[in-house]
Amino acid sequence: MTEYSDREKGFSLTEVLVGLVILAVGVLAIGGLQIASIRGTSFGNSLREASVLAQNRMEFLKSLDLSTAPELQTGDHEDITSGIFQGRYRAVNNGTFATIRYTVQWVERNTTHQITFSTIKSR
Repeated sequence: MTEYSDREKGFSLTEVLVGLVILAVGVLAIGGLQIASIRGTSFGNSLREASVLAQNRMEFLKSLDLSTAPELQTGDHEDITSGIFQGRYRAVNNGTFATIRYTVQWVERNTTHQITFSTIKSR
């Protein structure tokens, strides 16, 4: 029968437990990063959707006749609601040009976010 020295018998229980603790901490850290990544991706998608919505509505408002369109009269205007997004805009029309400021607002994870686009439309 072969005799083994103390160093050749394998890992002690303490070494195994320390290794498992280190591994568990690493896995938890990666899990936390994954959750943060998913939240960031979700916010990025919402921001992209809000930007597209605002840009499309701005293009529509810019296509209207400055002198006859009721949408371009001076004042605050409530606009479309699409899913979680609420659009509104303020127009200031002096007859020669109109300043339009379009805001899309949404609530995500109990936090209100908004994005605003501004433009000047001339005759």
